[in-house]
Amino acid sequence: MAKGRPSIFREGLFRERVAVVTGGATGIGLAIAEDLVALGATVVIASRKLERLAVAAKGLSADYGAVVVPIRCNVRSRAEVDTLFDETLRRFGKVDFVVNNGGGQFPAPAETISEKGWQAVVETNLTGTFYMCQAAAQKCMIAHGGKIVSIVADMWDGFPGMVHTGAARAGVVNMTKTLAVEWAHYGILVNAVAPGTIASTGMHNYPPGLPERAQSEVPLKRLGTVEDIAWAVSYLLSPAGDFISGETLRVDGAGSLWGASWPIPDREPMPKIEIPPWPEERWPEHAESATKKKDDG
Repeated sequence: MAKGRPSIFREGLFRERVAVVTGGATGIGLAIAEDLVALGATVVIASRKLERLAVAAKGLSADYGAVVVPIRCNVRSRAEVDTLFDETLRRFGKVDFVVNNGGGQFPAPAETISEKGWQAVVETNLTGTFYMCQAAAQKCMIAHGGKIVSIVADMWDGFPGMVHTGAARAGVVNMTKTLAVEWAHYGILVNAVAPGTIASTGMHNYPPGLPERAQSEVPLKRLGTVEDIAWAVSYLLSPAGDFISGETLRVDGAGSLWGASWPIPDREPMPKIEIPPWPEERWPEHAESATKKKDDG
């Protein structure tokens, strides 16, 4: 019997399915891979760092008695993306699901981001996601259909402090809509999931107090869990998602509808507030004549 975490979906839901999950060694990606494994899928996890991938693959394989294969892949390299799919197809003969979770960014004001920093984030989050989608389509899904889900971010009102990833993720959302239409006749469904603030391994790098502040800015007054995101992905990959394409599912406890995670300091001096005058104050000469006409009437 499996020692891992049970899924909320029925046992064996993804039996005989093959999934590729980028960024699958830690955090949200690991939770997604684990849920797919728990539901019977054969899963390939990919990332730039093979050491953590190997640990995660061995752990999931042991816990679930499943086939989990680690393959090193930098999604910024089209050649490595091609190798990832070629190796997966060589081993298993098909790819049913692709989950684009691999990404990366760093906080910085827009005026300080270097050309190299900008390119690294955009190439990873936007270009790398396109490489994965296109390779999946060209190498398997155009012939056999399939489902693609990309993990994006809460960037609906801009992304102060991370303009590079905000721009890239917005591009992925638009790309999701475009590919959903272009590839519909191939039987390829393309969607995205936009997590809010999630209590994942990445929070180990957060400064003290930031998680608590983030929690206070979520209407549900809790942070999301990695399972919340994994279950949303499994929902879209399941038969329940068979008529959903081109959509981005927000999983954020209504956080994208409320909150101010980017405090803005007051200006020195603060701008003077100027309230426009009433019409009769602005044009007193016309006000007098209008009053006279009313009196005469």
